[in-house]
Amino acid sequence: MNKISAVVITLNEERNIRRCLHSLVGVADEVLVLDSGSQDDTERICKEFDFVRFIKTEWKGYSATKNKGHNMANFSYILSIDADEALSDALKTAVLDAKSNLTGVYYFARLTFYCGKPIRYSGWYPDFKIRLFPAKKARWKGEFVHEKLQVDKHVEHRRLNGDLLHYSFYTVQEHLERIERYSTLAAQERFQKGKKGGKVKGVLSALVRFLKIYLLKLGFLDGAVGFLIAKNSAYAAYLKSIKLKRLYGKQ
Repeated sequence: MNKISAVVITLNEERNIRRCLHSLVGVADEVLVLDSGSQDDTERICKEFDFVRFIKTEWKGYSATKNKGHNMANFSYILSIDADEALSDALKTAVLDAKSNLTGVYYFARLTFYCGKPIRYSGWYPDFKIRLFPAKKARWKGEFVHEKLQVDKHVEHRRLNGDLLHYSFYTVQEHLERIERYSTLAAQERFQKGKKGGKVKGVLSALVRFLKIYLLKLGFLDGAVGFLIAKNSAYAAYLKSIKLKRLYGKQ
């Protein structure tokens, strides 16, 4: 039977972390929680679980912090999970079945909840993610918005049944706040790559994004929430272009 080290990064995650850790009971043989200065009950909750190693660390960005967790793990296989995620019962069973002979990397579907509603369209599902992998054959890359797992060549990819449950946005306001924050990071990333932005490009990008999510990706089947997702995603596309234009103005 192979053993698994789960790695979670946290900052003020008292709302989510207990659900996340509870879903790992019986699946992970240890959990490394790398915390970057939580001021809430995150640490106390983590210490309720015997298999958790709570590690205080300076924030170095998503990729660097996750990779640090890989390096500190005792076991060769890593289960990477965010604090606002949890394994479904079906996924727990699939991981346990795979533990007897882990080979290659494993991916599975992620089901996101928006204001309490599971989103099965809008381009948000199945949203496959590689989250179970040998530490020596995969590393997180990326410095700005979305870190990406880079897997060595010729490593076999296997799918596990079940969903990774993602409790991303509890309110629409939280979505808007994240859009504001991430659009700034995305604009900085695009600026470094020499890409251009502007109002006209922003409007066109927003229109395309809305139509893609609401119509092409069947967002209308998610009801009123699907419309909100499409509208806010269009707004995010507009903001990225406007903020990118402003960066050129500061030179």
